[in-house]
Amino acid sequence: MTGITNILSAAWNIMALMAPYLLLGFFVAGLLGAFVPAALIEKHLGKRGLWQIVKASLFGVPIPLCSCSVIPVITSLRRHGATPGATLSFLTSTPQTGVDSIAATWGLLGPVFTVFRVVVAFVTGVLCGVVVEACTLPDNETNTRSAEQPHTSCCAKTKKQPKKEVFTYGFGVLPRDIGRALLLGILISGLLGALVPADFFVRYINSEWLSMIAVMALGIPLYVCSTGSIPIALAMISMGLSPGAALVFLITGPATNAATLTTVIQTMGRRVVLIYLLTLAAVSLAAGWLLNRVLPSAVVQYHIEHHTEVTGSFETTCGILLAGLLLYAMLPRKKKSCCKSA
Repeated sequence: MTGITNILSAAWNIMALMAPYLLLGFFVAGLLGAFVPAALIEKHLGKRGLWQIVKASLFGVPIPLCSCSVIPVITSLRRHGATPGATLSFLTSTPQTGVDSIAATWGLLGPVFTVFRVVVAFVTGVLCGVVVEACTLPDNETNTRSAEQPHTSCCAKTKKQPKKEVFTYGFGVLPRDIGRALLLGILISGLLGALVPADFFVRYINSEWLSMIAVMALGIPLYVCSTGSIPIALAMISMGLSPGAALVFLITGPATNAATLTTVIQTMGRRVVLIYLLTLAAVSLAAGWLLNRVLPSAVVQYHIEHHTEVTGSFETTCGILLAGLLLYAMLPRKKKSCCKSA
C-alpha cells in the first residue's frame, strides 16, 4: 500500500502543478478553435514550395491537436490538394506543441526549455517538409484533389456561436481528445518518480548519445500527446536524463505513433514515411545535442526542484478542477443528431 500511496501522491503533485497552466492553455485553445477555421488552414497549403511548408509548420505550432487528432486533419489536407511536404510539415509540428502544452512546459521545465521546444517544433516541421518535398515528385491533380465537393450536412449549416465555441472546444472537445493520454502520462510520471532510483540514467545510461537514441526508440512507436509527454520527461530528468534527451522524447513521442505512420503510408506511401522518420530522427538528435550545450542539466534540475516541490491552495484548487474536467470529459455520451426530420 505504501508504494501505491507514493505513486498516487507523486502523480497528484504533478497534476496540481500542471493544472493552472493547462486550464489557461485550454482557454486559449478554445479561442483558436472558435476563431481559426480549418478551411483557412487548407486554403494556404495547396501549392508546392518552401513558403507553403513554412506556413504549414507555423499553423501547426500553436494548434492543440494530439498525434491522433491530427490524422483526420492531414487526410483532409491531402484530399484538398496540400502537397506531401506541406502535409508532413503540419503533421510534424502540430502534435509536438500547442498552447496547452507550451503553458505546461513553461511551468514545469522553465522558459528556456519552452522556447527551445517551440522553435524546434517549427524547425523540425520545416525540415521534414522540405526533405520530403525534395525527394518526391509533384502530385498529379487526380491523386490529390478530390473531384467531389466536401459533403455538407444540414448540421454544418447551423450558425456557430464563437463565444460558446471557446468553451465547447477548449473545455470539452480538447479534454476529451487528450484526457486519457494526459492522465496516463501523469500516472507514468508518478510511477517513475516513486519507484525508479533518482540516479537511474546516471548509473545505467550515462552516454549522451545512447540515452537520446534510447528515448527516441521509445518515443517513435509510443502514443503520447504533447501535454501528456511533459510529466514523463519531467520524471526522466529528475532521474538524471539530460535535457537534450528529454527533448528528443518530447519531439518523437508526440510526432509519431503507429496510427499516424499507418495513415501516412496509406495516403503518401512507404517511401515518404521512411524519409520522414529518418529526417525526424536526425533533426531530433541534433536538437537534443544542441540543447545540452545551451541549457546545462543543473539549470533544469534547479528549476524542477524549486518549482515542483510544494503545491499551494491555488495549485490544489486548479488540480481538483482539472481532474474533474478530465474525468467528466471522458464520460461516455450518447450521440445526438442535430438534424431533425420533418
